[in-house]
Amino acid sequence: MQRSAERIATISAHLNPSPSHQMEGLSAANCRAKGGSPGFKVAILGAAGGIGQPLAMLMKMNPLVSVLHLYDVANSPGVTADISHMDTGAVVRGFLGPQQLEDALTGMDLVVIPAGVPRKPGMTRDDLFNINAGIVKTLCEGIAKCCPKAIVNIISNPVNSTVPIAAEVFKMAGTFDPRRLLGVTMLDVVRANTFVAEVLGLDPREVDVPVVGGHAGVTILPLLSQIKPPCSFTPAETEYLTSRIQNGGTEVVEAKAGAGSATLSMAYAAVKFADACLHGLRGDAAIIQCAFVSSQVTELPFFASKVRLGRSGVEEIFPLGPLNEYERTGLEKAKKELATSIQKGVGFVKK
Repeated sequence: MQRSAERIATISAHLNPSPSHQMEGLSAANCRAKGGSPGFKVAILGAAGGIGQPLAMLMKMNPLVSVLHLYDVANSPGVTADISHMDTGAVVRGFLGPQQLEDALTGMDLVVIPAGVPRKPGMTRDDLFNINAGIVKTLCEGIAKCCPKAIVNIISNPVNSTVPIAAEVFKMAGTFDPRRLLGVTMLDVVRANTFVAEVLGLDPREVDVPVVGGHAGVTILPLLSQIKPPCSFTPAETEYLTSRIQNGGTEVVEAKAGAGSATLSMAYAAVKFADACLHGLRGDAAIIQCAFVSSQVTELPFFASKVRLGRSGVEEIFPLGPLNEYERTGLEKAKKELATSIQKGVGFVKK
């Protein structure tokens, strides 16, 4: 009888976390099902937004995640309640507003940041800068204080500037580890694989297109000469595919006609990349993806290229490999614009 009463009290406290029902250790935040699998602690900052919500749902489905913290400045309690009902192993906890940011971050292994405002028709990623730059700076100050050893995945646009902002914040805090800061460019790779597969009549899952440079317009450089499986393209096909991959975000913004940006495909790509980071943290071998990282591949301080992920984050950065003339020309264009975007991010923190 006593055990039965305890079980009833446990269920009651979990469903009704009012002061009259909260026994010690039985709050909704602390109550978890028995048999939850061990794994990594992941925080999503901006979890109630257009990218954050599907991202949170997909991360809740990941068997490598044991604890999932959902933070936002609005609406995170509702998103948390909704996602916490999914019958997967990860324990979900919600955090609302700047006063709870430190609690959301403490002890995390991986922090994913989709926070910020989305693109609207006619907006460039640079138009987002003034709003999103400040958001990323504040969140990274919290990371530096509460989980300086965490792997950080930056989604907030413009990635070409927000990653340098994060790096400067971490440098000022004395916690910067270039291996642990990664700008998520996976959506460019996902699009490249999809669009190339359409042209070739293949399953996108069988296609691998390296995409280097950055994460905006001409800084996105798909290396079609290095595609797997090997394939050659006519100049017209190369131009069409490169342009479509570079302007994939605009394609979605215009199609949604003011109702949002690429939120669902971005969430898919973000989870695909976060999963690769978690497999690296677990010690799995040969986890290779493209990401925008601190790099010596070019003369620029940051550059997207293929990297090998491991227990420390980025454990190896691969060279670009042989480029054809079209790609070499594209690389010079990309570097010119990237240099400006990187400096803009650095300057924002140092001003």
